[in-house]
Order: sequence, then C-alpha cells, then structure tokens
Amino acid sequence: MAQQCARHDRDGLLRHVTTANTARDLDRIRAALGEEKTSYLGYSYGTALGAAYASMFPERSDRIVLDSNIGDTHLDRDGLRRYALGMEQSFPDFATWAAARHDSYGLGRTPAQVRRTFFTLAERLDKAPVGGFDGSLLRQYTFGNLFKRTQYPKLAQQWQALAGGNGTAARRPLSQNATADEVPASFDNSLSVFLAVTCNDIKWPTNVDTYRRGVAEDRGRYPLFGAATANVTPCAFWPYAPAEPPVAVNDDGPRNVLLVQNLRDPATPHDGGKMLRQKFAARSRLLSVDDGGHGAYVLGDNSCALNTTTRYLVEGTMPAKDTLCPAV
Repeated sequence: MAQQCARHDRDGLLRHVTTANTARDLDRIRAALGEEKTSYLGYSYGTALGAAYASMFPERSDRIVLDSNIGDTHLDRDGLRRYALGMEQSFPDFATWAAARHDSYGLGRTPAQVRRTFFTLAERLDKAPVGGFDGSLLRQYTFGNLFKRTQYPKLAQQWQALAGGNGTAARRPLSQNATADEVPASFDNSLSVFLAVTCNDIKWPTNVDTYRRGVAEDRGRYPLFGAATANVTPCAFWPYAPAEPPVAVNDDGPRNVLLVQNLRDPATPHDGGKMLRQKFAARSRLLSVDDGGHGAYVLGDNSCALNTTTRYLVEGTMPAKDTLCPAV
C-alpha cells in the first residue's frame, strides 16, 4: 500500500500532507478573510489539528474547543492503540443496555453475560463466518457501533442475526470483499488523506518485531478489541521521512483551549483529554462528561456539556476550573 501511494504521487504532493501544513492553510484562510483571530471547533483528529493551530499561532487563536481528543497534535502508535482501551471502557454501556433488553435480543440477562456472548460469537465466527463476518470483523463492527448510543439497536440486531446463523441478515462491512466500484470516491479519498497525514506527521517504527510484540501485548490486554491497531501499518514502509518534527503543544499563550471529553469514548478515551490538559497547562480547561460515545458537544445530548461549551463559544466564558458534567 505504501508503494502504491508513492507510485501515484506524480506531483510530489504526498509528503506535504501533514497536520502542520493544514494548520498553516487554516491561517491563510484567516488572513484571506481579513480576520485577526480564528475560533475553532474540532472533533477527533480535528483536536490534533486544533491543538497544532493553537500551538503554532497562539496569538491568532481566539476560542478553541477540542472535543474527543487524541492526546497530541498528531496520531502516533500509542494513540492508535488506545482504540482498544476505548472499546474496553465503552463496551459496558452497550452491555448494560442489551442486558436490560434480553427479552428482545437474547444476548444475556446481565452485562457479564452479554460480554460472554460476544466472545462466544467471535470464536464461532472465526471457525465458520456468516455473511462475510468472521471474529475480526465482528470486533470492527461492534467497535464502530459503540460511537453513538442510537446505534445500539442496530448492533444488537446484528449480533442476534449472526448468532442465529442468518447470513442474509448480516450486514457486510464495506471493506469485506468490496470491489472498486462499491467504494465511494469520498471514502477512498478520506482514507488516503488519513494515511498520508498519519504517516507523514511522525516517524513510525520500521522493525516488524516491534509490531509483533505489540500484537501479543494488546491481544491479552484488550480481548474485546484485540490487537488490530497494534499491528503493522503502511506507515512502517512509508517512502518519505517526516519533513519536520511534529508540532509541540505550546503552553505559552492565552487561556483559550476548552477540552471536552466523554469518560467512555471508544475511539478517543478520556486519557486523551487528560494528556492535552497537562500539555496545555494553564492555557486549558478540561470538561469531562459522564457519558459514552464519540463526541460530547453537539453529537451528544448532555445539557451540561452543551451549555458550557456553547457559553464559551458565544460569550467567551471559560470554566474557572476543570469540570465534570454528570450523567443525564
């Protein structure tokens, strides 16, 4: 895959697709609009971009909100492996939900039973896939449907169909046996950009044994998600060295960075918010939300998180201290 990217890089653009360069582009937009400062709201990887912008151009940053933080200005191997931690922390919300609806879905009467159902189903699918699903794809599908509570019914129905051996009811993931005609151009482009930015921002390990050790560690440490994000990626074989070091978080600037983070986020665990809080130091405040899912502001429904964040964006009122929004 890395060789394919290099082969199609006919204009020499690929190595310049980085978080730092995207932050520079944002500042060019600010200048073109004739604005003195930029306010910014970013989710997930957007938190890395926002943290980079606020670090590179602190005096040009106005109100910065970073929701569902990956923990730095770039995604590194540790950040990628935190997906597995996030699934362990967020899965109990689904297990509790499913257990309360055992009469509808038959997945277990207690959260512990629902968890056992998952492992039993994964083992069975590894031996005899159903509708394109093996155990690895079950993990991928389950992880993706922990992002929002509104997806829980679809996830429970999928488990139910797979447990019954109903291949026609199983939803085949896009990546499983998809032809080129079935992959939307926007999907292909977003994956290409994600890969370029991730591989260009930092130098990734090139020793395959490093990844083998990580796989063994995460397989035992995070049995729900498994070792997928500890495994080798195209970044290990990337044809370009980073053009510059990753952007260092700059704690010298205005106190204008509000970090918003669910306590149980499958993709960006709460640790990511705590990491950026420590790095931005006095420039930031951490708004923790007792909720699950990926995205707390707008994408969530916690009134405390919505009101606190909106108040900051509209009025510029930053919380005086780190705050925990209780569950609703």
